[in-house]
Amino acid sequence: MIPERDSETTLDEDSQPNDEVMPYSDDETEEELESQQPVLEAGQNQSHRDAEERQDTLRKDCSWQVKANDHPFHQQPQFKRTVFLCFKKSRYAGNAIKTYKYNPITFLPLNLLEQFKRAANFYFLVLLILQSIPQISTLSWYTTLVPLLLVLGITAVKDLVDDIARHRMDSEVNNRTCEVIRDGRFKSTKWKDIQVGDVIRLKKNTFVPADVLLLSSSEPNSLCYVETAELDGETNLKFKMALEVTHRHLQEERAMADFNGLIECEEPNNRLDKFAGTLFWRNTSYSLDADKILLRGCKIRNTDYCHGMVIFAGADTKIMKNSGKTRFKRTKIDSLMNYMVYTIFVVLILLSAGLAIGHTYWEQQIGNSSWYLYDGQDISPPYRGFLNFWGYLIVLNTMVPISLYVSVEVIRWGQSCFINWDLQMYFPEKDTAAKARTTTLNEQLGQIHYIFSDKTGTLTQNIMTFKKCCINGQRYGDSRDRAGQLQSQPEQVDFSWNKYADGKFLFYDHYLIEQIKSGKDPEIHKFFFLLAICHTVMVDTCDAQLSYQAASPDEGALVTAARSFGYVFLSRTQNTITISEMGRERTYDVLAILDFNSDRKRMSVIVRDSDGSIRLYCKGADTVIYERLHPRNPKKEATEEALDIFANETLRTLCLCYRDISHEEFEAWNKKFAEASVATSNRDEALDKVYEEIEKNLILLGATAIEDKLQDGVPETISRLSRADIKIWVLTGDKKETAENIGFSCELLTDETTICYGEDTRQTRLENQRNRAGSSTHSSLGMNEPFFQGSRDRALIITGSWLNEILLEKKKKKKKLKLKFPRTAEEKKKQLEKRRRAEACKEQQQQNFVDLACECRAVICCRVTPKQKAMVVELVKKYKKAITLAIGDGANDVNMIKTAHIGVGISGQEGMQAVMSSDYSFGQFRSLQRLLLVHGRWSYIRMCKFLRYFFYKNFAFTLVHVWFSFFNGFSAQTAYEDWFITLYNVLYSSLPVLLVGLLDQDVSDKLSLRFPRLYVLGQKDLLFNYKKFFLSLLHGAVTSLIIFFIPYGAYLKTMGQDGEAPSDYQSFAVTAASSLIFVVNFQAIIILNSSTSVCFQIGLDTSYWTFVNAFSVFGSIALYFGITFDFHSAGIHILFPSGFQFTGTAPNALRQPYLWLTMILSIAVCLLPVVALRFFSTTLWPSESDKLQRRRRQLTAEEQQWQRRQSAFRRGVSGRRSAYAFSHQRGYADLIASGRSIRKKRAPLDAVLGTSG
Repeated sequence: MIPERDSETTLDEDSQPNDEVMPYSDDETEEELESQQPVLEAGQNQSHRDAEERQDTLRKDCSWQVKANDHPFHQQPQFKRTVFLCFKKSRYAGNAIKTYKYNPITFLPLNLLEQFKRAANFYFLVLLILQSIPQISTLSWYTTLVPLLLVLGITAVKDLVDDIARHRMDSEVNNRTCEVIRDGRFKSTKWKDIQVGDVIRLKKNTFVPADVLLLSSSEPNSLCYVETAELDGETNLKFKMALEVTHRHLQEERAMADFNGLIECEEPNNRLDKFAGTLFWRNTSYSLDADKILLRGCKIRNTDYCHGMVIFAGADTKIMKNSGKTRFKRTKIDSLMNYMVYTIFVVLILLSAGLAIGHTYWEQQIGNSSWYLYDGQDISPPYRGFLNFWGYLIVLNTMVPISLYVSVEVIRWGQSCFINWDLQMYFPEKDTAAKARTTTLNEQLGQIHYIFSDKTGTLTQNIMTFKKCCINGQRYGDSRDRAGQLQSQPEQVDFSWNKYADGKFLFYDHYLIEQIKSGKDPEIHKFFFLLAICHTVMVDTCDAQLSYQAASPDEGALVTAARSFGYVFLSRTQNTITISEMGRERTYDVLAILDFNSDRKRMSVIVRDSDGSIRLYCKGADTVIYERLHPRNPKKEATEEALDIFANETLRTLCLCYRDISHEEFEAWNKKFAEASVATSNRDEALDKVYEEIEKNLILLGATAIEDKLQDGVPETISRLSRADIKIWVLTGDKKETAENIGFSCELLTDETTICYGEDTRQTRLENQRNRAGSSTHSSLGMNEPFFQGSRDRALIITGSWLNEILLEKKKKKKKLKLKFPRTAEEKKKQLEKRRRAEACKEQQQQNFVDLACECRAVICCRVTPKQKAMVVELVKKYKKAITLAIGDGANDVNMIKTAHIGVGISGQEGMQAVMSSDYSFGQFRSLQRLLLVHGRWSYIRMCKFLRYFFYKNFAFTLVHVWFSFFNGFSAQTAYEDWFITLYNVLYSSLPVLLVGLLDQDVSDKLSLRFPRLYVLGQKDLLFNYKKFFLSLLHGAVTSLIIFFIPYGAYLKTMGQDGEAPSDYQSFAVTAASSLIFVVNFQAIIILNSSTSVCFQIGLDTSYWTFVNAFSVFGSIALYFGITFDFHSAGIHILFPSGFQFTGTAPNALRQPYLWLTMILSIAVCLLPVVALRFFSTTLWPSESDKLQRRRRQLTAEEQQWQRRQSAFRRGVSGRRSAYAFSHQRGYADLIASGRSIRKKRAPLDAVLGTSG
């Protein structure tokens, strides 16, 4: 498309490229450059040093060399690297991929090694080893082995299933075939046998096997259409284009076999949209960029065949470089849970040590004088105490929950499934369902404090419609007749005269159509001609219909509008573009495309007409266009007035302009452009600098106005989230006016909101604090008193430039690299102190900014870059320690999504990059309220209840051993039989809490949405914190006391039916164990119910009672009695006489009435105080959930009549202009955006800030 981009720089046969390179990155400031300046030694030649540095940088930036059809070239010694000792390996990877982790030999050792890296698993392995030592263990080995094997087995099976799937996928991919040049001909070759430098042929609907340079294709001008769904999830077609020289010369098989080009390019990396390199062929260099590269995983579409040269293979391809682990996110409860496990371990150590000391004392006082306890070994009491310390570590090991983490993962997996299955979050228009892309963050959805949202495509639909325009100072687009008179009844324009018109395009200004048809106004011709020619849209003809493939909805809307008005983009080649101008087809030479990026905020094309004249056409943001206009632009003020009017009508604007260029000026500029195009280092910066030289003295044509409506339900969603005490920040690339307007539209801002503007802080307390920060690094004005006085309903609106300035992030202008002699020690000390003060000042400003912004109910950040979006999120995380959520739909939101605790992606018009980087995704912003207020809240409550009960039941079970120790000489004897200890956590007490962790609901989903204030439970950590944790431990300790001492007291003075005292150890163990099973299973219902208000708690008032809950509680009890009777039967004793020695103990004990009376008394003493405490708590200090449960019947009746409030798009008037919302991707990014402005009277920040101290 652009011959100059493929500029030819003639070299001698042995010559090398001599591009100027910049040795430092753009991110380095003046101070950083000074600190890196090399020292010039005396007598050294400075020019020689400069040349060496340029060559070193060039080698570093373009150290990857690939030669076509030359395998020996890549096996040279300089292309090998040492991997171990003297063993070397080629730096070029083979094309076979290996994503699996294990093979049949390594699975067992590697999987066990990975699992024992987890502290809990390793701890229980050590316990198992200790249990094999008879001198210290009183427990059988299987009490630890069975639970450990269960946990390891479940994880191993899951890992094995996953790895088998990876094996199959690898085998299927590696054995695909494509045609590769072998012995001068194309031969079918497996993917795994492809090597770098190979020339391959790809056919329609096949996948690209490696990262390849497109050489030619069956399409005109060697275009190639690809689908990148495997890379970024996008299904819309993209196009790639080969170099013109390879298109001309590499079409035949013989030419492919003789091709010997050399590519020098960047090292393998994970940047999917970036590539910089140079092709050297026939003594000429050709610039390579991402538009000429086919990436592995792409699928060839609408192209019969294409040829390419492999640059990166296998593990070096960009898709494989992107398959590494993403940033691991851990929930707040995860961290808290880990600390609590550490706390339990410390308690275990202290208890074991205390009981060991008790045994030492008992041995000294009693044991040594008791002849019947003599075991024939003369061991000192301290040594016996030491052995008992390890024995108690084994006996009390159930305090540390081995199944905790497995149970948590099962619950999270179930909660994720419920999110995926929620039909109310399904978006039928795009056939998009909600998806939990992670299973580790569900409960954190119930603890969000701050939401950071993109605007375009997230709050708005990102479906652009051309509505109005301003041409040569005249506004068009209102409903007018052919004479230009306004009409009371809008009448749609009939475009039947234009065979290319889009049938869906609606327009109501008949006067503009008449002006176009008459051809009297040349400015109108230039206006629509610019829309038809200044873009990067590709055209596809299907069934004689034109179909446009646009990189952004904005650009598609503008080209479609020009098409409907008679200026039709028909086709393009590498260096031409064909336009139908009111029925006359004309082809223009495209001399250069000046690409878009987020810094330029504009794009331009330079074209040559048939008469030889050269003209530049440009479109971009009003801010950057107005800076580059010729001083004599008579329609500048009228166009600016039109921009203001369009802003009032909620329209997005874009300015259009042009300039004529002389042949001499273009030739001089084109030489610089050619040099910058083949630069191998800092190419983008070099091109931007060259672009600036030609984009000046522009003539303003007018402006376009595009409509982008809010999504359905956005105001309702924001209103509910605000009532849930969640603060919402909008981070957008729009200008301030547009962002503020959207704030009013979505009810983020209201008539009662006092709006403050960031620029007003320069002479207020924030600026004063900045000046004082250097002398006092610890003072913080925001920490001492609030910035605002009075009402809390305030909003802050800031810009990206203000953010950089106030946070001292603004770059200083870089100086040219200079060589200096070493500084003195005093100079270095001063420089270090200067940096220290600057860093302290920066941190102080960051703290003050966060304090200021977080006092506002809403914050809008406009004109921010992706980096700034991520920075704002990071600052709130750092200084507020609050849980954050970021939501967006485009590639420019990825940094923000990855930085936040929770990232949410919306599958919109800007591709799938945001979705693929997110933790959760869905089709519309309105689903966010259900994700947080329903699923997030439920998940938090369920997880908190589960953890509280889990710690409770383990302590209630384990501490019985401690009380028993006072009656057995602290001998580490267990209070239960071994099999009960083995199965307690596995079968007897795990199912009830597991199911409630999956199914429990304190209130319905409709009530959760209707009363958002219920959400504050998670924000304030009310259900699980250290206080709740220690209360659970205390509750477990009290329960263990009751479970032990009531049966103990009952057995002291009890007579059995046979007239004998049933004081044997096994009968006592059965009684205590049976009482414990009843208590913990009934307690499961009580502790998991947040608002118990009845006296009898056996399943009468669970938060969300189902048959499954009932079965889990009573089924666990029945399972216990069944297994207990089985293990005490004569049959199992005959089979395993050493393992089951107490035949008949359980049946005999359970036939005794006193045992049942003892259990009933134990259950009553354990549960009735808890029930009474809950009753008084919910009566005297009811929570919001308690109040709703009391009114459940009334609210249920109201729910049937309650309907959602319909969201309305608020409109108003303003004297401010709309903005240009720019994208942050180069080339195929959103080139256009803007909005409207609905705003109140400006409230200076000085009026609402407190006075400076």
